[in-house]
Amino acid sequence: MKNIFRLFGIAFLFYTSLSWSQIYPNKPVKIVIPYGPGGAPDILGRLFALKLQNSLGKPVIVENHSGAGGTIGTDFVAKSASDGYTILIATTANLSISPHLYPKLPYNALKDLIPIAQVANSPLILTVSKNIPANNVKELIAFGKANPGKLNYASAGSGTIQHVAGAMFANMVGIDAVHVPYKGTAQILPDLIAGRVNLMFNSIAPMLPQIKEGNLKAIGISSLNRSLINPEFSTLAEQGLTDFEAGPWYGFYAPTGVPKDIINRLNKEINQALSTADVKERFIQFGLEVASGTPEDFAQVTKRDYEKFGKIISDNNIKGE
Repeated sequence: MKNIFRLFGIAFLFYTSLSWSQIYPNKPVKIVIPYGPGGAPDILGRLFALKLQNSLGKPVIVENHSGAGGTIGTDFVAKSASDGYTILIATTANLSISPHLYPKLPYNALKDLIPIAQVANSPLILTVSKNIPANNVKELIAFGKANPGKLNYASAGSGTIQHVAGAMFANMVGIDAVHVPYKGTAQILPDLIAGRVNLMFNSIAPMLPQIKEGNLKAIGISSLNRSLINPEFSTLAEQGLTDFEAGPWYGFYAPTGVPKDIINRLNKEINQALSTADVKERFIQFGLEVASGTPEDFAQVTKRDYEKFGKIISDNNIKGE
C-alpha cells in the first residue's frame, strides 16, 4: 500500500510539473497598461499583444487601467491571481521612481511583482537653448559654475524622469540649477527655444527636429552607449560623466508567485517577438531601443534604478504631484 501511495505521489508531482508548461495558456491572457492610450506603454502593450496572441495561440486582451501616475493599474496586477493570465506593462516610473515619491503605495514594487522581460529603453537627450554658450558637457559645467543659480532645467512635472535626470546631472557636475516644472512636454518647447528655460532632458524623437533646424543645441544622451538609432550624438558618459545613465525603460511584470516555467515561457515568446523585423521597425519609428534578456537581467535593472533614483529623490527632496 505504501508503494502505491508513493507511486501516486510521484505521478501527481510529475503531472503537476508538466501541467503549467504544457497547458498554459488555456484561456485569454490580459495585458494591463497602467496609463492612458497613446503613449509608449500603450503602443508597446498593443504591439506585443498581437505577437503573443500568435505565439501563445490564445487571445491576448489589452486593458488600460490608468490613473494616479500608473499606480492604479500596477496595484491591480499586483493583487491579481498568480497564474500568468494577468501581466503588466511596467515602466521606470511606476516601479523605480513612484515608490519613492509616494511611500504609502498599495503595493511593494520589489516584492509584489516579478519580472518577465524588459523590451525597450528610451535614452534621453540633454538639450540647451541657443543663448547658453555651451556645446558640450565641459562648457555647460563651466558656464553653470561661473553663473551659480542662473541655470534652470525644465520637466513635464515634479517627479518625472526628466526632473530626476536633471537633478542627477546637476548633483553629479556640482552646479546650482533650478527646476521648472510644466504641465506637459509640449508646453516646454516654445520656452526652451526662446531661452525662457535653459535646458531639458527629454526623449530624442521630439527634440530631433529642433536640433536639426538649429533651434536647440544637443549636449549628449543619457545612456552609457550611443543610441543605435541616432549614433551621431555622443553620450554624457563619454564626455566624462562615467556613471551617468538615466532614462525610461519598459517591460513586462507579473504578480509574485507566478510559476517559473510560465515566466520563462513568456520571456521566451517576448524575446522572440523582439527579434522580428516589424517590431524592430516600430521601435525605430518611436525612438525605442530593443532591450532583451532574462527575467533576472530585468530584475537587476529595476533594482539598480530603484536604488539610484531613490537616492536622487531623497537628496533633492523631490515630491510627487
